[in-house]
Amino acid sequence: MADLTSFGVPTDSGSSIVMPKLQYRFRVKMINFGLEASSNDFTQNVISVTRPSLTHDEITIDAYNSRAYVAGKHTWEPITITLRDDINNNVNRHVAAQLQKQLNHGLQSAPATASQYKFGILVEQLDGAQPATVIETWSMNGCFVQNVNYGENNYATSDVMQITLQIRFDAADIHNSELNSDGEQGALTNGTLGAAPILSGLGSNALRG
Repeated sequence: MADLTSFGVPTDSGSSIVMPKLQYRFRVKMINFGLEASSNDFTQNVISVTRPSLTHDEITIDAYNSRAYVAGKHTWEPITITLRDDINNNVNRHVAAQLQKQLNHGLQSAPATASQYKFGILVEQLDGAQPATVIETWSMNGCFVQNVNYGENNYATSDVMQITLQIRFDAADIHNSELNSDGEQGALTNGTLGAAPILSGLGSNALRG
């Protein structure tokens, strides 16, 4: 086995290279989205998903000879999910059902409350094994489809048809689990990864409708 202990940046604890998370080892799970009955169709056709991005407003406090800055209200930026439009129209049906929940375009009728159409998203980082171990979980809460793009038909390409969703959400949590020296996942606590989320939006994996 190759000795990687001398290839990292020297620190007080040594210089071993730490294995990074890989972008392609992930899965996306939807909760209360679209048809609800089978979210596996959605999960198996995901091409890519962006991770959450958080921005704080800047508040300026003017003083005697200078200025100071403090954090104001925050905004979670929308995420983007790109999907293959499968030949059986399973993904298309899920998206159409979710859009119908948000607004009945034929009757021009909308739900009385947002809880009737909002859904949750889990983006799970995997270790690459079979069966896979989840090493990190992002949970997005209070989600709705803000924009959907059905792509284009084009005689000049062999690309697959894609559906791109822009998802607006209220808040997000991130849970990490540590792997031991054998690559095994640490113990689950209360059904979540670790005793508490590293970054908490609406509480521990609270997928709000």
